This record gives sequence, structure tokens and C-alpha cells, in this order.
Amino acid sequence: MTATYARTARTGSGGPGLLLTHGAGGSVDSNFGTILDALAAEYSVVGVDYPGTGGTPRSSEPLELDDLADQLVAAADAEGLERFAVLGYSLGGNVAVRVAARYPERITALVLTASFARAGHGFGLVSELWSELGRRGENGLLARFLVPLLLGEGQLEELSPEQVEALVQGTAATVPPGGGEQAALIKGTDLRAELARIDVPALVIATTGDRLVPLALQRELADALPGARLAELPTGHLPFAERPAEWAALVTGFLAAAPVR
Repeated sequence: MTATYARTARTGSGGPGLLLTHGAGGSVDSNFGTILDALAAEYSVVGVDYPGTGGTPRSSEPLELDDLADQLVAAADAEGLERFAVLGYSLGGNVAVRVAARYPERITALVLTASFARAGHGFGLVSELWSELGRRGENGLLARFLVPLLLGEGQLEELSPEQVEALVQGTAATVPPGGGEQAALIKGTDLRAELARIDVPALVIATTGDRLVPLALQRELADALPGARLAELPTGHLPFAERPAEWAALVTGFLAAAPVR
């Protein structure tokens, strides 16, 4: 793939490197924007938008985890970061794992949030429909399908019918062109063999009210990653919207305490 990925860099204090990998249908800004200042206060933060999201052109070829991982490391190189931790959210957790597998000498720590080692049948079917609706440009139907899965049940039910409809319409209006192609990476994913070979400090943050990525799959991810610590955050699939301060505190607290290797 030859597309140039749009890069986000927030040097902040000029501290240790921290790479950000966003979820399917998201972007660095939409998935990490609410915690970016907190992260940049301690770390030199770098992220890239996947093809078809943010400022990165849509790809004419199927996306591959290897390419997403390589583009993220290329962005780190461009910012002069030799070593770095990686914070992956949702599908971005898969990208983070692939970075660790391909560049083990450069990784200092992993933090994986609302992520998974394998999609399984249920989440695989969800991603298949997500990808197909995205391919067809059925953004309205896609929004009605995803909104109940993305928000925690309690949060959704607190809204009025008018607020729910506004949320659906707003979601439909912001679906990125390449979101369906990113979602296509989910089905068939199985990174358990790669995870077993990773040897860095790791934190898995499980979103306990998540109806998109089942909690059992998130806990399985923690079990598959040797020595990983598991923390549970009482939120749906959008910790950046529901509990950003708590999410940021878990990330920065773990990274500050992680032994340097």
C-alpha cells in the first residue's frame, strides 16, 4: 500500500514515546481526543489514522494488520522515537500486538483497551455486517446497528427518544469512508499465538459494560498475554466518552510504574 497515513504528534513534555492505535471506524482524534492532553503531559504521543479515516486516503486494496503496524512505527521514526509503549483501543489492540510482534526490541509496554485476541463467532458476525453496510454506504442503517452496541445500556436508556435519534443521525453523519474496510479486519482474527511470545509489561483494560466486544473475549486477551495485568472499567465500548478521566488514569498509572526493559 502506498497511501501516506495522516500523523498526529503531540510532544508535550518530550517524555517517553507512546504510540496510539485507534479502533475500526474511529480515528486518533475521535478515540483519544478526550485523553490526549493527559497523555501528552507525560509522553511524546504519536498516532496515525488508518486508510479512509481522518486525513488518510482510502485504500484501493484490503487492509492488513502488518501495514497498519508498519505505518505506525514509521510515524514514530519520523518523530525520532527509538522505543515506545503502545496504547491500542478496540481493533487498535490488534495493531498494537502486531507492532510488538514485528518490533519486539522497540516496545517498552502495551496497554490494550476494549480489545480481543480473537473475534469468535458472535463478534465476527457483527463485524461482517458492519463491513458490508460500510461497503454499501448504508451509513444510516450502520448507525442504528452500532449505537446500541457502542453505548453502555444504562447510558443509552437515560436518553430521550429525540436524543437517541439525534445520536443515531450524528453517528451516521460521521461514519468514515474506510470504516467498513477497517471492520473487515476483525472477522477471523486470532492473535493468541503471537500474544504468547510477547514479553513486555502489559495492561489489559476490559470495558465491563461492553456490548460490542464481549467481556469474555477481553478477559481471554488478558489470559493469552503472559504476565498481563487486568483492570476493569465500568463502561460500554466508548471509555473516551463515558469515563475518560478514569481511562487516562489507568493508562498513565500503569505506564509510570512499568519496569523499563
